[in-house]
Amino acid sequence: MAFSLPGLRRAASKLSKDFFVCHQYSNPARPTPLPLKLPIKSNISRTIRFNSSAAAFPAEHGGFRKQTPLGALGQNIMKNENENAQARARARANKKFFPRVTSKPVAYWLLGSAASVFGIVVFGGLTRLTESGLSITEWKPVTGSLPPLSLADWESEFDKYRASPEFKLLNPHMTLEEFKQIYYMEWGHRLWGRLVGMSFVIPAIYFVARRKVSANMSLRLLGIAGLIGFQGVIGWWMVKSGLKDDLFAPGSHPRVSQYRLTTHLSAAFICYTAMLWNGLAILRTHSLLADPARAQAHLKALSSPALSFFRKSVAGLAILVFTTVMSGGLVAGLDAGMIYNEFPRMGVGLTPPKSELWSSFYSRKEDGSDLWWRNMLENPSLVQLDHRIMATTTFTAILSLWAYTRFNAKVRAILPNTCRKGMLGVVHLVLLQVALGISTLVYLVPTPIAAAHQAGALALLTGVVVLGSRTWIPSRSWRLVQNRLKILTDSGLAGPRPNRGRVPGIKGKVEAVGLRKELDAMRSRGPPKRA
Repeated sequence: MAFSLPGLRRAASKLSKDFFVCHQYSNPARPTPLPLKLPIKSNISRTIRFNSSAAAFPAEHGGFRKQTPLGALGQNIMKNENENAQARARARANKKFFPRVTSKPVAYWLLGSAASVFGIVVFGGLTRLTESGLSITEWKPVTGSLPPLSLADWESEFDKYRASPEFKLLNPHMTLEEFKQIYYMEWGHRLWGRLVGMSFVIPAIYFVARRKVSANMSLRLLGIAGLIGFQGVIGWWMVKSGLKDDLFAPGSHPRVSQYRLTTHLSAAFICYTAMLWNGLAILRTHSLLADPARAQAHLKALSSPALSFFRKSVAGLAILVFTTVMSGGLVAGLDAGMIYNEFPRMGVGLTPPKSELWSSFYSRKEDGSDLWWRNMLENPSLVQLDHRIMATTTFTAILSLWAYTRFNAKVRAILPNTCRKGMLGVVHLVLLQVALGISTLVYLVPTPIAAAHQAGALALLTGVVVLGSRTWIPSRSWRLVQNRLKILTDSGLAGPRPNRGRVPGIKGKVEAVGLRKELDAMRSRGPPKRA
């Protein structure tokens, strides 16, 4: 610096005196110039706000806080640490065989499987109502997939049926053509069951092998697959009860055991519910993770103490509906719907006489210790009365719960709209089911109405399950939502992004540098002259 001082002195002596004079202020008579108007485009403010950094503009010109190099370095280090942590988390997740969230196609497949089970339940009811269930007297899971293909095969199957109690006591005059009709009903029911099993097991293996399901969901799929296979065994166990030699005794009625029929029906309902519930749970998890902030608010609203009674009531309602359906299975197994075909009375009163309800005829022990439960499960009169009581209780409980959500101010204020619609749908379904049940009883169990009544029972359970899936608080999904929110917060994507102190991207840097050059050029030209 000392060496350059003589050169500066020599250069200063050669400069003009006007170079050091500000003519703008030396002439007081000169009018005040107009304010500087920079021909900057209107989108410069948006560029500064969204694409540029405060470090690119001095504080005296833009009013922005200047980004120091040390601060930018610290932000870069924190950003790199977050990215490395997320990369390590993804690497750990990739090392695991099962993903954390089951994919959506699995949910759609489960719902489709549930629809198939719904259909086979209705078709099974038609098979029972047409008395076709005992037409096939053998159980061949593999070779029985094909029906008889020749006349000799048909004669062989017909000979086996003619040796059964049902043919000798109920259908002694049945022809081969009539036998073919009931045979095809039972064969179709069994074939549908095989298709349900294959359409579930094969895709389940594929989804697990392709890592499309979570660990807990894979265990659930295994349980459902086992239940489907066990259901086939229960079906043959039920049919076998109607082929016993004891049914040849005088006064016997060839029919399957009402216990085994109810077990077969309950297994089908459980299988259907499991498919439906898990399919809805997967879709709900994806819906919650799509908007974690909104999902967290929704789950907090559901966990409110004001909705605690409602959530518990929905769970109890599902158990009540299932129990009512099982009592209907006992009615179907005993043909109890063929007596007392009036409603609400049963004979001369609301209930049959006490001696008829608690008859000693059904007791098998000398001390009568089994009198009460055998009458409840084997006496057609008491079984029908039990079903009436259960149905009335279910109907009253649903209407009461709907009134609770409708007229309780606290519940009405906080209950989500989806739950409100689900509750109203359950009310509509129970009204329809009550109408079908009374019609089935009054018109002596006609096949179309009775089949619709069985389908209505499964539809009512479906409505309650859907309502339960909307009110249920999934702890695992809540943890996933909280983790997703934490990741978004750490990455700065959870809310509006602040512009101050943010390290600019490449585009922001280029635009900021260009804008600064333009401002410097305008300053060097000075203010515009008046015309």
